[in-house]
Amino acid sequence: MIQLPIALLKQDFKKSPWRVNEQIRAPQLRVIGQDKKQVGVLTREEALAQASKEGVDIIEIAPKANPPVAQLIDFGKFRYQQEKRLKDQKKKAKAAEVKEVRFSPFIGEADYKTRMKRVSEFLTEGNKVRIVVVFKGRQMNSKNFGYKLVQRILGDIESTIVIDMEPKFLGRHLASVISPVKKKKSDNKKAEE
Repeated sequence: MIQLPIALLKQDFKKSPWRVNEQIRAPQLRVIGQDKKQVGVLTREEALAQASKEGVDIIEIAPKANPPVAQLIDFGKFRYQQEKRLKDQKKKAKAAEVKEVRFSPFIGEADYKTRMKRVSEFLTEGNKVRIVVVFKGRQMNSKNFGYKLVQRILGDIESTIVIDMEPKFLGRHLASVISPVKKKKSDNKKAEE
């Protein structure tokens, strides 16, 4: 194992969000060993001595517990595990995109069906959809046509959606945001059988 200069190690400790070795201030610590088993409640000095005896660092992982919890582990290994855990969480958390579909208050039937097909595609992909009715010129005098159109859209797909934002005017746009209904895990299991 390559030994790094102590100055480099101390810089890493300063940047980390965890207290390491001498940075730990609590007089008593609940210590967890390298094998993830509890060593017991030790004084700060005993914990530091145990860490140096095993050739590892002591890292405070739960500072608000009573007494604070610290783990005996190599700091580089611990930091690597934390970064790996964060990457895995980011992979699993898919950011739901908001897709926008624009309508005119006096839209033709063929255009309406085409746009509704796009709305359905976006919802099946798991994205949120912002439905926008755009008013131009004197169409602003006919706001009720926009509300009727939005109600028609929501009525056509009401069983598969949740309304996140009720229709409201934002300048010359009547907007509403919808998202797909989350399927329960039990429904998915029944579908697979």
